[in-house]
Amino acid sequence: MKLSSFVNGSWVEGTDAGEALVDPVTGEELARASTVGIDIGAAMDYGRRIGGPALREMTYGERAKLLGAIAEALTANREAYGEIALANSGNTKVDAAIDIDGGIGTLQFFARLGERLGDARALKDGRLDRLSREESFQALHLSVPLRGIAVHVNAFNFPSWGLWEKAAVALLAGVPVFAKPATATCLLSHRMVKDVIDAGLLPDGALSLVCGSAREISANVIGRDAIAFTGSADTATTLRTDPNVASTNVRLNVEADSLNTAILGPDAAPGGPEFDLYVREVVKEMTQKAGQKCTAIRRALVPAALIDAVAEALEARLAGTKTGNPRNEDVRMGPVVSKSQQAAVLAALGKLKSETQVVTGDGDFRPLDADPERACFVPATLLRCTDPKGAAAVHEIEAFGPVCTLMPYDGPEDAFALAARGGGSLAASVFTGDGEFAKHAVAGIGADHGRVLVVDSSVGRGQTGHGIVMPQCVHGGPGRAGGGEELGGLRALGFYHQRLAVQGRVDWLEEIAGGAAEWSG
Repeated sequence: MKLSSFVNGSWVEGTDAGEALVDPVTGEELARASTVGIDIGAAMDYGRRIGGPALREMTYGERAKLLGAIAEALTANREAYGEIALANSGNTKVDAAIDIDGGIGTLQFFARLGERLGDARALKDGRLDRLSREESFQALHLSVPLRGIAVHVNAFNFPSWGLWEKAAVALLAGVPVFAKPATATCLLSHRMVKDVIDAGLLPDGALSLVCGSAREISANVIGRDAIAFTGSADTATTLRTDPNVASTNVRLNVEADSLNTAILGPDAAPGGPEFDLYVREVVKEMTQKAGQKCTAIRRALVPAALIDAVAEALEARLAGTKTGNPRNEDVRMGPVVSKSQQAAVLAALGKLKSETQVVTGDGDFRPLDADPERACFVPATLLRCTDPKGAAAVHEIEAFGPVCTLMPYDGPEDAFALAARGGGSLAASVFTGDGEFAKHAVAGIGADHGRVLVVDSSVGRGQTGHGIVMPQCVHGGPGRAGGGEELGGLRALGFYHQRLAVQGRVDWLEEIAGGAAEWSG
């Protein structure tokens, strides 16, 4: 089967054999995808010319109804999506649910948010400002939708969530979407978009999908567009330095590599609630999606006096995690998505081992109900670095799989300095029952992270998790993490709007402001 791309209002197949999509457990080829022969420039322009005007003619409230209808259509087909996620991504039922329900839930959230914006087609920020002695001459800050397209280049690990979290914001903003999912796992993205297109839920040109190489996309963006990229720092650098991207100054949001940190507070004690919550969270982040999350915990920082106790607790909990074919009901962790990804994780792991000792993950490993030669498994591997201040690789190399490094710290400032060695991260978590340490930690690591989760026993059951991205909260991070920012409720709409100051007669400005929705971006 060859996957078509949806461009210029129709489904079009690439003209060459394309790239194979495989089952990472069995090695079976599931489909092929190619963009060769597709006029990418014309397809992008179609979105600008046809989809853009149609979306901008609608109010935020009307576009919110579109998002709600998409969520309903996807929910109706949810069972089929789970089977695809298992076959093409090697997801367990829980992993598939995180991806599928994350996408649907984000659509629902922005649908509700759009309802509150109502009949407006622009956003106003704050009150009118008097500029001179002449009271009748004032200024208003207004935000209006971009007149280009939203180019979304998504990563392989979340073919549903990555697609819909970006699309929800762009469509609500009134900007047509041109989505390019990672080829290796694009089977789910393709099926979801096909269901939405077949249901006739969106105006023509509002949503395009290309399955296969990103060929010619960067060469055809214009200054009116916006690019949201999720992937490796190396690819992000290539995109940033693309001659056309650089010369047009097109908006670019990047979510890239991230050596996320979890800190256990100095007040914790073995068997205590925060200690146990910390151990459970680290193991969950190592094994959920086989560690293939941009927000997964890569560095676990614990008080030096507790490192032996934490290592023993993590090893014991990991020993109970069964790894293998997700079709087996006993399996709790599946494979990474491909042989190339398996090789990349093992190569990174080899470099990390030069500075660490293996607590668990070495030795004879055989996945349940799977041939290790054909499949793409990496065992859950916990490393221990005894000298994190003198080490380099553990703060620079991300093994994008079920790998985490445990390391000691000597005091709060030491912990915060080690967290900063990651060069900027998407997420950090602090597990403590000490409110003073929690406040100190947020101040100490906040500038190096896009999100900080603080957990004590009172929120242990209700907290959403270190690695779960919530649409209400900003998602992104400084430095190595890409320097970007997306989601965050209404703030997210700002990326797809042009903010401008309108100066003029106060009565005219009041009339303009009356037709815009209040916001703060």
